[in-house]
Amino acid sequence: MAMSRDTLETYLRDAFPDADITLTDLAGDNNHWQADIVSAQFTGLSRVRQHQLVYAALKGTMGGVLHALALTTRAPD
Repeated sequence: MAMSRDTLETYLRDAFPDADITLTDLAGDNNHWQADIVSAQFTGLSRVRQHQLVYAALKGTMGGVLHALALTTRAPD
């Protein structure tokens, strides 16, 4: 199984419409992604809480359709 860039971006844009999102396919297989997400929704939240919000936005696809996701999250400067 794999998750296309469009599908991954749709999940993330739905949850973080204000975000600046950069996706990188690390292995060229739609299975190992790097996501850099800058969103005002992360303001004042711990890194762990930010990542929990991202995983929640993926609606249970982590570890199944989406095999690996390296995350970098932060609030805007």
